[in-house]
Amino acid sequence: MPNNSAPRWGRFLRRFGGFIGKKTAGSKVGPRGEEVAVSLLQSRGYRILDRNVRSRFGEIDLVAKEGPTLCFVEVKARRTVRMGWPEEAVTEAKQRRLARLAQWYLKSRRYEDPPVRFDVVSVLFGPEGSVARTRLIKGAFESKRV
Repeated sequence: MPNNSAPRWGRFLRRFGGFIGKKTAGSKVGPRGEEVAVSLLQSRGYRILDRNVRSRFGEIDLVAKEGPTLCFVEVKARRTVRMGWPEEAVTEAKQRRLARLAQWYLKSRRYEDPPVRFDVVSVLFGPEGSVARTRLIKGAFESKRV
């Protein structure tokens, strides 16, 4: 029996493959939001230690220090509030993932039990792409893991 799936798969890729992995216009919101967050945090006295730290558990947007406190910062940016405010996207599942990532980060960098906090920076862009609102939520959530 001949295998006809290969030609069909090839047709599918020729027809729709151009969409796979392509960045959309909205995909620029995340990196721009992180730039805004870095500026906001630095203006408030934070020292940025790491950006976009990846592990098998996911990614930490920003790691910063405010005084002696090590802050794991989640950045959420949006162009509209149609789906809710950006900070509302930090769900309980996301919080658990961030706590696991923080635990991994501390262990991999050999930190000796520093004071730790989880902050969220919310960035809302206006219609022309300008920053309409930023919000820093210090101690946005707590975790028993860290």
